[in-house]
Amino acid sequence: MNGDDSNRNGGHLALLLWACDPDDPVRLATPFFHASAAAAMDAEVEIHFSARSVLLLKPGLAAQLYAGSDRSKSIYGYMQEAASFGARFLACSDALASQGLRLDELIPEVDGAGGAVRFMARALDPDWRVLSF
Repeated sequence: MNGDDSNRNGGHLALLLWACDPDDPVRLATPFFHASAAAAMDAEVEIHFSARSVLLLKPGLAAQLYAGSDRSKSIYGYMQEAASFGARFLACSDALASQGLRLDELIPEVDGAGGAVRFMARALDPDWRVLSF
């Protein structure tokens, strides 16, 4: 689990993964590229996993997915890279329940729960920017 990065000076960015479905892996690397770039620029970054994107947090699944045919880095590799730069991963509790998952059985990069209220608080806060994928 990542620590609190609230003292970062590069701004604040919340990403909502809503249409990032494991059944369409070609679309899955992009949000993690953006998260890595923002975190590397010293921004505080939260990635909010909702809908079927929470399946990416199931151990082993993202490690089997690739965005392209070169298979040089798995989606999990991109996720780990974003986490290594300080991006925090937050799973929607309702989405987890709908997919039959529990918070305590997810990949180690997950920092906790963060549903609609937390994301909307970020979206309504003038100090935060949001992107949806």
